[in-house]
Amino acid sequence: MQGYGAAILVALVLAVLQLIVKPILVILTLPITIVTLGLFLLVINAILILIIDAVVPGFSVANFWYALLFSLLLSILGSFFK
Repeated sequence: MQGYGAAILVALVLAVLQLIVKPILVILTLPITIVTLGLFLLVINAILILIIDAVVPGFSVANFWYALLFSLLLSILGSFFK
């Protein structure tokens, strides 16, 4: 699957992961999130993106640093449209 179908599937899987997995990861990593003043949430989002890379065919992220960049852009756009 490529193109718009893969993009829609990535968006749906990301929404499900942010609804179910992200709160669990935030609670488990709360001390380090507090110490880093919330910047560790970008790492959590990058981990979610790497999970999506493993699950969704047609979506590929080269390495952790690109996932972190994707996470940063996702956070900026998410705060801009809220």
